[in-house]
Amino acid sequence: MKFDVICFGALNVDRLYKVNRIAAADEESEILDFKEAPGGSAANTAVGLARLGVRTGFIGKVSADREGRMLIRAFIDEGVNTDGIIVSEYGRSGIVIGFVDERGERALYVDPGVNSSIDFSEIDLKYASQADIIHLTSFVGEKSFQAQKRLVEELPQVSVTIDPGMIYARKRLEELAPLLRRCLVFFPNEHEIKLLTGKDYREGAEILLDMGVKIVAVKLGSRGCYVTDGEKSHLIEPFKIKVVDSTGAGDAFCAGFLYGIVNNRTLRECGILGNFVASRTLTEMGARNGLPRKNDLPI
Repeated sequence: MKFDVICFGALNVDRLYKVNRIAAADEESEILDFKEAPGGSAANTAVGLARLGVRTGFIGKVSADREGRMLIRAFIDEGVNTDGIIVSEYGRSGIVIGFVDERGERALYVDPGVNSSIDFSEIDLKYASQADIIHLTSFVGEKSFQAQKRLVEELPQVSVTIDPGMIYARKRLEELAPLLRRCLVFFPNEHEIKLLTGKDYREGAEILLDMGVKIVAVKLGSRGCYVTDGEKSHLIEPFKIKVVDSTGAGDAFCAGFLYGIVNNRTLRECGILGNFVASRTLTEMGARNGLPRKNDLPI
């Protein structure tokens, strides 16, 4: 079976608490609402892609517990292929506890569980080799990061895209260099590109392009996105909406942009699609509830 995109990242159950404000040390705040939902950055992107009709698979690890079953069931319901998921008899599946305030700002606490124990030897190489693109997101554990680097080495014919998140943005550029050399699209937000390169997003993008990245797509939140391939650059306006919850907006942006890549859209169109899919998920609580279908797309 061929896949347009296989996503490879952490699988977490999100426990999201809506609060009147995010408390600092020694403070209290009130919980207004609670939702439990399947999550994980790469996993949210995979669901976003599947909803847009992209043939999507997944590589990751869960435990044989309630949360693991919930994560796999959610993929099956959305049409994401789960044959690449490793199920461990030991340990516990990943959990993220999130606090979201009334402006949509959030604070997250991650319990990675078996996400941190993925070994390269557990990954089905034949499965991974059936992808046109492998989309990587960050793991807390070093072992899983090394497994990603090894997989990229073993599959020279597959394109690689990366959403670094804060965890990989804190690594040195040298650590990421083997991945960056192979990277078709790099998806940092403004803070992450500054952390990684020490420069603003325009200069930081140039550094990444010099290291071998083909396209840099910087997520600028309420200011839209900046996309460049070294020849063309576009600062693309966001879609105007009322923000309910920012959880998963960056993952949704990746789904929209990758849909554009898979369908041979221009650089600018890919950015518009990324902004649109992100804007839709901002309007509902949780990372996946607002994700659009193919016939919702504006272009």
